[in-house]
Amino acid sequence: MFGRHLSSFVFPLIAVLLLAPLGSLHAQQKMDRITEERLRQMLKDAYDNVQKNYYDPKIHGFDWDARYHQFQEKMKRAVTLGQGLTVVAGFLEALNDSHTFFQPPSRPMQMDYGFRIQIVGDKPFISRVRPGTDAESKVHPGDEVLQYNGYTVDRDGLWKMNYYFNRLAPRPGSQLRLRNLNDAEREVKVDAKVRKGKVMLNLADSEGLDLWQIIREGEDSDHLLRQRYIELGDVMIWKMPEFDMTDDAVDNMFGFARKHKSLILDLRGNPGGLVKTLERVVGNIFDHDVKIADRIGRKELKPELAKSRGDKAFSGKIVVIVDSQCASAAELFARVIQLEQRGTVIGDRTSGSVMESRYYGASQGTDTKIFYGFSITDADLIMKDGKSLEHSGVVPDEVVLPTAKDISEGRDPVLAHAAELVGLKLDSAQAGKMFPFEWQPF
Repeated sequence: MFGRHLSSFVFPLIAVLLLAPLGSLHAQQKMDRITEERLRQMLKDAYDNVQKNYYDPKIHGFDWDARYHQFQEKMKRAVTLGQGLTVVAGFLEALNDSHTFFQPPSRPMQMDYGFRIQIVGDKPFISRVRPGTDAESKVHPGDEVLQYNGYTVDRDGLWKMNYYFNRLAPRPGSQLRLRNLNDAEREVKVDAKVRKGKVMLNLADSEGLDLWQIIREGEDSDHLLRQRYIELGDVMIWKMPEFDMTDDAVDNMFGFARKHKSLILDLRGNPGGLVKTLERVVGNIFDHDVKIADRIGRKELKPELAKSRGDKAFSGKIVVIVDSQCASAAELFARVIQLEQRGTVIGDRTSGSVMESRYYGASQGTDTKIFYGFSITDADLIMKDGKSLEHSGVVPDEVVLPTAKDISEGRDPVLAHAAELVGLKLDSAQAGKMFPFEWQPF
C-alpha cells in the first residue's frame, strides 16, 4: 500500500462502453478457465477494497452486495480478456469518484496512437501529433475532434476513453471524425505503433509497477518529468509537470524564484502528485501556516496543513496557469491561491479530480505472478469555502483559451497574457516556443 496521493487518474470507465454488447467490442485475447478465475478474483478484490477502505462507509447509499452480484453475472458473459477487465473497472464506476479505480495488469502489447486530444473550453482538439507516425499525415494540431472511435468526446468522457483504449482494451488503430480550421469535416483511420513487451501468461507477468509508473503509461507519459524554468529579468517562469519532488528540490526551485519579483507557475497538464510536495510548495509562498483543506473520511482526520518557510518563502507576485488537464494537487494549489488571495489564476477550468487516495496492490499466481491493484479514496477534501473541487474544478480568475489556429501554429496566448500581468512583454509565438513538448521514445 502506498502513501497518500493526490494524483489524478481517469474516471474508471465510459458507461456506454460498458453497456455496449460484449460481442461488439474490439476482438481481443480469448479467455481460458484460469483467466476466468483470475478475473472473478479481481472483481472480488474490488468489492472487498471498497467495502473495507472507501472513505464513505455507506458507499453513497449503494447496495454494494447487490451491485457485486450484478457484475458477477456480467463477468459470466465476458468472452475476452478486455471485456473481463472492463467489467472489473465498470463495477467501480457507480461511485463517480475520480480517485477510485482499477489498475489492471500490464499488457503484452503497448500502443502509441500518435496523437493527443485535449479539451479547450468545452471542445476537444488534436493538441499534439508524434512525428514519424501514421497520424502525422492524417491529423493536425488544431483539428476539432467530433468523434473518437465512434463516440462523442467531452470533458468527462475523454479521461474515460483514454483509460479504456490505453489500459483496458488497446486497439491497433483509431477512427476519428475531425473538423479542420476551414470547417471542413473528414473521417480518418489512424494506425497505431505497436510495441511488444514481455511475453505474459494469460493476463500479465508484470514487474509490480507502482501507481506512478502506471499513470505515466497514459496520456501524460510523453512529458519528460523534469522541472523546467526560464528567467527573464524580474520574472521567473516555472513549468511544473507534476507534484512529485523532494522538499530540497522544491526549496531549490523557490531559491531561484526569490531572485525575482514575479513568478509564473505553469501547471498546465499537471496531474497532481504527492501530498507532501503540495504542502512544501504552499509553504514556500506564504509567510504563515495555511490550511489547504479539511479531510473527511471514515474516522476523524487531521486537516491538510502547509507549514510556512517564514522569511524563506517567496513574497513576490504570482500568476498560476491551469487547464483542463490539471487535476488533484494542481487544482488544490490553484484554489488555495484564490481563496487566500495570494495571486491570479488564469487559463481553462480544471478537471475536477480532487480526492485523497491510497493504492492497494494485489497479485495472483505462484510460479508466475500477475500484479494489479486499486486506488481507493480514503478522504474527501473540503476547502476553506466549505466546498469540494471534485467534479467542479477550479474556475480561473481570468479564462484565457488558445484558439484552434493558435494550437495549429504553436502559439501560446495564455502564457503571453500571464507575462503581461507581471509586466513582461511576450508575444504568443515566443511563448509557444519556451517549453517545447518532448516525446518520450517509443
